Amino acid sequence: MQEVKLELNEKGHGKFYIKDGGQQIGEMVAFVAETELTVYHTEVSPEREGEGLSKLLLGAMVAHARKNNLQVIPLCSFVQVQFKRHPEEYADVWKK
Repeated sequence: MQEVKLELNEKGHGKFYIKDGGQQIGEMVAFVAETELTVYHTEVSPEREGEGLSKLLLGAMVAHARKNNLQVIPLCSFVQVQFKRHPEEYADVWKK
């Protein structure tokens, strides 16, 4: 099982990411400010597509939002699609 880590700078810019053997294989670019978590982009290495890494990143991001009482602004098309496809699952964190 891959582990998702979060890296944010002092201004709240950063990413959720997954590494394998020291190489980054997936990331979700985000920004945290006060009570909001904005997701800009999700990307997985082409050779690792289809392994569920994007959903793993999504799950970690949502868990972080819930733990920290953040509302998610999904500017990333992948996150938008998942939130629209499963609105009941993300209603508590989705800032529409």
